[in-house]
Amino acid sequence: MKNVFKVSLLAAAVAFTVGCEDKPEPVAQEKVQEEVVEKVAFENDAEKAAYAIGASFSTQIKAGVAKQAEFGLETLDTEAIIAGVTDSLRGNSKLTEEEVVATVNAYGKQVQAAAETKMKEEGEKMAAQAALFLTENAKAEGVTVTDSGLQYSVMTAAEGPKPQAEDTVTVHYVGTLVDGTEFDSSISRGEPAKFPLNRVIPGWTEGVQLMSVGEKYKFVIPAELAYGEQGAGSIPPGATLIFEVELLDLEAPKAAVSPE
Repeated sequence: MKNVFKVSLLAAAVAFTVGCEDKPEPVAQEKVQEEVVEKVAFENDAEKAAYAIGASFSTQIKAGVAKQAEFGLETLDTEAIIAGVTDSLRGNSKLTEEEVVATVNAYGKQVQAAAETKMKEEGEKMAAQAALFLTENAKAEGVTVTDSGLQYSVMTAAEGPKPQAEDTVTVHYVGTLVDGTEFDSSISRGEPAKFPLNRVIPGWTEGVQLMSVGEKYKFVIPAELAYGEQGAGSIPPGATLIFEVELLDLEAPKAAVSPE
């Protein structure tokens, strides 16, 4: 168990190092790093790798400590962390293996509880903001509210065919949160999106069926018609979403060909 624990830490450090390779560093930081490399000479590549693993592991720990502070927990003593690492690596730990596991597990539960409390508070705050936003937006000129709670307004009107839920549509869109944060955009990617209309969030399935080809709508989609309390990627749990959607084309499903 002790060996497995140490290997896991080593693997985490290596994984963190690899994950950081593609992240551009500020120019000033690069210059500082270059100066350090010039002043420090390692005996061999293995020693340099060992040092790098330690440095990356330190970065990981600092990030974790900072995150726990955000949850309202008491900031961990950095010197105690360093002592724990060095003592353990030297085989002189002040805690038995069982005590280490029990203490880490207990603290993990404390962190989890604090994180859940923080998430609940943020969720309640977001829900209140979303409810206020939906109430105010529903009063805006040109906004229609459907029975499901979907809100929409016509930005560009056109005459043309309307899609059915089973159709495949081609659209350009921009998606934002109520605070204006953009989380997705086909325009930014430089190409429209194409997908079956019945395989997206309910707010899209319902809303796009209201549109004619060539039209552009603005949709305000409550969380229950979007990603609900789970969220998705950069979309937080309980988020109300705003989409500007332009319907470019539609394609009806191909009829099945019966064998002769």
